[in-house]
Amino acid sequence: MAASRTTRRRKARRRADMSLLGGIRPPITVLSVLLLALAGFTAFSLGTVHEDRLPEAVLTSQQHFAEDGAIALRASLDESVTDLDRAAALFSTGKPVAPDAVLDRIGSVYQKWRGTAVVEIGSGRLLAARGENLPLTAVDRTKLSGADGLAPRMVKMPGGETRLLTLSLLTWKDQPQQLLVASSSLRFPGISLGRFRSIAVVGSDGAVLSSDGIPEPEMVAETQRADIKRDAKQLASFAKAAARKTRANPLTAKEPGSGGFPGVSGSLLGGESGGDRAAAGYAGLAGSEAGVGTTATSLDLTVVAMVNVPQNPARTSDAFAGMVLAGALLLVGALVVALLVATVQRPLIALFLDSRRLTRGDLTRPVAVPRGAEATRIAAALERLRLQLRDGAPAEPAASPARARRKRRTGARTLLALCAVLLLAWCLPLGLLVNRAGDAVVVPQQLVNDQRERTDTLNDRVRRALNEGQADLLSVASSMDGDTTPEHMSAVLERTADEHARYQSLYVLDPAGKILARAGGTPKAADGKGPRKDPVALDDSGKSPVIVATAPVPGKAGTAVVGELRIDFLNSLLKRPGLGEIRVVDAKHRIIASNGGYRAFQKLDEARLDALVDGSALKVGMAPRPGSVLYRSGGDHVIAAAAPFSGGGAAGDLKWTVVSWQSAKGLAIQEYSLQNRTVLAGLLGFAVGAACLGWLQIIVIAPLRELARRAEALADGDRRTVLYPRHHDEVGAVTRSLEIIRQQLQQRQQQRKQAAGQPSAPAGKN
Repeated sequence: MAASRTTRRRKARRRADMSLLGGIRPPITVLSVLLLALAGFTAFSLGTVHEDRLPEAVLTSQQHFAEDGAIALRASLDESVTDLDRAAALFSTGKPVAPDAVLDRIGSVYQKWRGTAVVEIGSGRLLAARGENLPLTAVDRTKLSGADGLAPRMVKMPGGETRLLTLSLLTWKDQPQQLLVASSSLRFPGISLGRFRSIAVVGSDGAVLSSDGIPEPEMVAETQRADIKRDAKQLASFAKAAARKTRANPLTAKEPGSGGFPGVSGSLLGGESGGDRAAAGYAGLAGSEAGVGTTATSLDLTVVAMVNVPQNPARTSDAFAGMVLAGALLLVGALVVALLVATVQRPLIALFLDSRRLTRGDLTRPVAVPRGAEATRIAAALERLRLQLRDGAPAEPAASPARARRKRRTGARTLLALCAVLLLAWCLPLGLLVNRAGDAVVVPQQLVNDQRERTDTLNDRVRRALNEGQADLLSVASSMDGDTTPEHMSAVLERTADEHARYQSLYVLDPAGKILARAGGTPKAADGKGPRKDPVALDDSGKSPVIVATAPVPGKAGTAVVGELRIDFLNSLLKRPGLGEIRVVDAKHRIIASNGGYRAFQKLDEARLDALVDGSALKVGMAPRPGSVLYRSGGDHVIAAAAPFSGGGAAGDLKWTVVSWQSAKGLAIQEYSLQNRTVLAGLLGFAVGAACLGWLQIIVIAPLRELARRAEALADGDRRTVLYPRHHDEVGAVTRSLEIIRQQLQQRQQQRKQAAGQPSAPAGKN
């Protein structure tokens, strides 16, 4: 008998343990583990935030600077190839043109090539040449018909400089085929370097093909030559390292979620000298979309930008604050878990065991009354049910409502709210008070300088894009004359619209404002008047801005080719990671284009930005200069820069300004990094508490309160209501036990009625 009782007890314990797998223990266990992990994260994360002598934000800024250079160089090289091919195609569609006339027309429209030449392919005879002497022997005329026969190629000049040769064909009926050759340097168009910065184009073997920013030793004083040689040596070292790194796959070389630049890019650290340290960014030439190559990307070129940055004094991390916060969380977590175990878990398990004991017929021992309002109420109901089962005593009325209310005030929900308050007492200070970055934040001056130089570079890119658009129209107009038919005009415009997505509409306008030929969408700026005199103008008569480029047609006075540029094309040029918000504003400070959402012709909503635009428009010497400023706005540090149109070309008279600004809060600065990690720890604590306590409320507390009400009703004599368990856990097990007791009481009631000679009522009707 003793062995049998021991076996039954073991089975009961195993059944009890099995029921606990989905009940009260999992949320409390998960809460304990997550709070312990959060304490470790807090101690490690906040204790390891420190500022290097060269902040990470400065290195990231150099990476973005190199990406800007790669974008500008790729766009320049691709545009050069496209312009030469299109010019050759336009010449080939008309009557034969003399080689000298071809080069003269190209030179009058485009000023981007250092040298041009026309060669007869069959004989190899040089027919015409302009600019520098081209190494034509590098072109194998017998392989021009191959798959890559006309592909651009890099060649070395006798002086050691590298040139990019671009090839295209001139073909006329009954005329020997000719080869149009143009040479371009690998220098950057319109890159603003500022002071103490150098930039280089690097080949696939790590050799520096061209560089800017480092003067020749003979051009500086004797005392500066050692520094110049050291910088040149450092740049060459960076070039070899960058060429090796850019050979990696872009998908594996970039950190997940870095986004922005579609190619391979990064930063490098160099040697120290006089308190300064060399920092560099590198970026391989990549297409505008990830995985989409261009002519320029096939050259395997890399851009390296180097600058010497003053180092900050060494600062060590303060691990004490992280340990204190982690220790406080451990104390709070231990108190919360102890409360939950003592007042919810243990009483519920005791109720589970007692209820199972009663269903097995063990009615000798009274039911233990645990702590907690709901547990006490259920235990009291079980004790009354035990007496009813043992002695057959009638159901007694429940305690008074006032007494029940007094017991419910300190119930499980109140305990759960107390645990939530304890956790919030740790989380809220971390999110609102601890480690807040205030006036003591130090924003490196290099970041302010980089914002200015990058904005100026972007300004030049926008201005050049408008100039290139008007130059394309000049090339189209040069293929027309007084005898050109509207059909031929339409064919030329259609081909131009297909080749360049920058135009939303192309048309030829006569002096009276009549459209002679058209391609693309419906013109928005054709007001019935003749062509505009300005080569590039802004039409603001409608709800959205329209940029109008105009090129007169030779031989037809008052007739011009007009192109309306897409605003989306201009907006796409402003997509630059690490520059924040970017706007292009006109002379009235009205927004024309943006890298984000905006309303056309809306004014800048910041007085300091307006002042910065006005200040940058003031001429310093012969031209205005870009400016930058660091100011506080709403408690945050803001880095802003403005760069006005100051170069030449058709768009030089627009008086537009490119403005950019960003909050320093998003940069990798020590004070902001510490604040962000502190806030993250507080948010994680809030999420852990909300998830686990919400889990307890839904799975345990709410069913437990309902069970207490049902148990009291059953003890009061309600034999009709069937008790259904919500979950297969401790609360569900107690519910099932109460249902068994209800059925037992109902059977006894029926037996008493039968013994008294009364007819028994159907089940569920008593």
